Amino acid sequence: MATVSLTGASKEDAATVFGVLRTAFPTDRSSGDVPQEQPGGQPAVWSAEFEPTQEWTPPDPVALEGSVTATLQGGYVAVDQLFEALSTAFAVYQWGAASGDQEKEVDLSLGTKG
Repeated sequence: MATVSLTGASKEDAATVFGVLRTAFPTDRSSGDVPQEQPGGQPAVWSAEFEPTQEWTPPDPVALEGSVTATLQGGYVAVDQLFEALSTAFAVYQWGAASGDQEKEVDLSLGTKG
């Protein structure tokens, strides 16, 4: 299991990223559970948990309206599989990482492949 947290994104781009991951891996969110704007104009953080599996279908490249910051956190294998799936659909720049005994965290910037 791994957690994906998205910031700096429109609700549409957050929905696109989660939609891509949902097509590849089981998640704790239903397909009708889409990101919503929060009142008050505060920056939003959207998160979902995914259960990467050995068998998954690489997603097709998808366009984003802007840049999305993503943090992947969980077991090494799960985070690596999520990273791989995101890399097939988006342009990915890794700008941070932290590792522990059982899990790791990776900070990414996602954009449209060009």
